[in-house]
Amino acid sequence: MSNKQGRILIFGAGVIGSMYAIKLIEAGFDVTLFARSNRYKSLRENGLRYMKKGTVRSIKVNVIDTLENDDVYDFIFVTVRYDRSESALLTLKDNQSKNIVTMTSNSMGFSSWLDIVGDRLLPAFPGFGGQIKDGVLHARFLPKIIAAAAFGEINGVVTERIEKLAIIFKTAKLPYDIKKDMQAYLITHSVSDIALLSFLQSDNKLMDKKTAKTRDTARKITVTLKAHLNAIQKAGVSIDPPMLKMVLKFPNLFLDLFFMTWLRTKTVRDMMLPDYTKNANNEIVQLSNDLIKFLSQNGIKSEIHIQ
Repeated sequence: MSNKQGRILIFGAGVIGSMYAIKLIEAGFDVTLFARSNRYKSLRENGLRYMKKGTVRSIKVNVIDTLENDDVYDFIFVTVRYDRSESALLTLKDNQSKNIVTMTSNSMGFSSWLDIVGDRLLPAFPGFGGQIKDGVLHARFLPKIIAAAAFGEINGVVTERIEKLAIIFKTAKLPYDIKKDMQAYLITHSVSDIALLSFLQSDNKLMDKKTAKTRDTARKITVTLKAHLNAIQKAGVSIDPPMLKMVLKFPNLFLDLFFMTWLRTKTVRDMMLPDYTKNANNEIVQLSNDLIKFLSQNGIKSEIHIQ
């Protein structure tokens, strides 16, 4: 499949969907973006607006708000949050496209998703982030060694469609990593998100910046992350990336200092605290609840408390 032949639908026009749309359009792919409500209207009228080198730019994008069952794409990227993933897959259930790439966290496995779309499912994770402010995308790309897109078949086999997807990423100059165990990778990532983000919001209110920087907040992250990593290991999940295993060996004091430093970064202060944590609260709660179910199914009792 060449970039001139491949049709790609990006289902979801938030941060991740918009970032992929820009990269794939610039690489010459035939990209359609599925959006709804005000986002659909904005994209139709203004194009996909994004910040680059301090300047707001715009790129024309084909955008739809309804999808016909016979509107077939080579790949559909589902770029919605975890708490909206099942609803998105139900929308795509009767569409005839053969490859549905779920670009989101997952804390309990793929059985419910497979029940909806069957073996068309190809789990993945985006590997970057950002925010949309006043309709303008502010992307945040990290070095590959820190964050790269991950994807792979559920059974770990490198199939023809995995190779085709790798070509798409390579052509768009998007760093990627083909995984043999996407369930382990996604559950590990979910555990990290739960530990890092769940304490930044309490009683439906965002934590103030001063409290977010405290040793007490950092210690909660440390204890929660260690407890969850131990729990998934007991459930038979291989921690991925493997370097997170080192977290279990580090003394709490060291991790407290690390997370206190992280909580004081510009990313947390200007992006995660005021924006991401507020919008992602429902996702974190569902990830946590589903992780509890997964651990329970594997005979592991977990003490996870999301405020």
